Amino acid sequence: MRKNFIASVAFLLASGTAVLADGASDGKVKIGILNDQSGVYADFGGKSSVEAAQMAVEDFGGKVLDAPVEIVDADHQNKPDIASNIARQWYDTEQVDAIMELTTSSVALAVQAIGKEKKKIDIVTGAATTDLTGKACSPYGFHWAYDTHALAVGTGGALVKQGGDSWFFLTADYAFGYSLEQQTSDFVKANGGNVVGSVRHPLASQDFSSFLLQAQSSGAKVVGLANAGLDTSNAIKQAAEFGITQGGQRLAALLFTLADVHGLGLEAAQGLTLTEGYYWNRDDESRAFGKKFFDRTGKMPNMIHAGTYSAVLQYLKAIQKAGTDETEAVAKQLHEMPVDDVFGRGGTVGPNGRMIHDMYLLQVKKPDESKEAWDYFNVLATIPGKDAYIDPAKSGCDLVK
Repeated sequence: MRKNFIASVAFLLASGTAVLADGASDGKVKIGILNDQSGVYADFGGKSSVEAAQMAVEDFGGKVLDAPVEIVDADHQNKPDIASNIARQWYDTEQVDAIMELTTSSVALAVQAIGKEKKKIDIVTGAATTDLTGKACSPYGFHWAYDTHALAVGTGGALVKQGGDSWFFLTADYAFGYSLEQQTSDFVKANGGNVVGSVRHPLASQDFSSFLLQAQSSGAKVVGLANAGLDTSNAIKQAAEFGITQGGQRLAALLFTLADVHGLGLEAAQGLTLTEGYYWNRDDESRAFGKKFFDRTGKMPNMIHAGTYSAVLQYLKAIQKAGTDETEAVAKQLHEMPVDDVFGRGGTVGPNGRMIHDMYLLQVKKPDESKEAWDYFNVLATIPGKDAYIDPAKSGCDLVK
């Protein structure tokens, strides 16, 4: 019998048939947080996302399938080539099982392509392009916190309904900016509005004067800022210097988070309408998480931080349920398991890897409305996940039957 067993195993190995082993490979589970830690999006996610990931590991118990869980991190500097080199090194020589966060759409697309090639899981919380679960989808790729479609439905939809039916876009000159402009433009037009023009600016631009003058002269009711992080903050500051809002035009910060409002200050940010997938001061559960996060980082979490916590936690739950950290088995569980945590309440994962959850339409408070530090938003509306995200069947993902 023993000889027959050995012969059977030898046959399976020789024929290339995979043998699924229970438990964690290499005796550990290793998760990489790859994001911008020194540039324009450092406050957007940065080292605070690493802390959020570590919080998830600790809340899970520090182990899965009796194997220790380790978080490693690196700064991709918003450069796809650097991110790709780090991802390959992590996967090929450092036994990293999954890569997460991935701020910057061009980076996320590059790393997801590598994960697809090497059959490794990535869960994106920091990038926005819908291509991740559309034409560039992967059976091992997941998009967690938000995307450009959800932002367009939220912020764009609210302003069109309020009479903002003509738009001019200031757009970051890379995949994220193009996607955000396109999604918002489509939504504006579908609701009877029109786009009178747009201009593209380089990432990490310091001088928006020429772009803002074009927006001002366009006569558009809404100037859509299809950018993020310090680019958005700098554009808002310089718009005030040109008197754009005083002249009757409205600014739409299409990707603006709690961290950005804090950096800009309530005086400058008051009245802005924005969309996030999480707000720390919404209810008792979110407040408890927010304060725990604050004790570690000195700041309240935005949707990228809370989304990273959720992604890591769900990945560990999937390994636990699968009984292995083997990619195919874990990906299957990630697609099938409901998401129910402080971030993704009642969330589901589509066949294209999009995690579908509610989003929140928010308005920045006036300084005299804020009751405590980081109390920055009024919640105007909850946007159901089915409305916020593209139907997987219409996403353009070839995995959707």
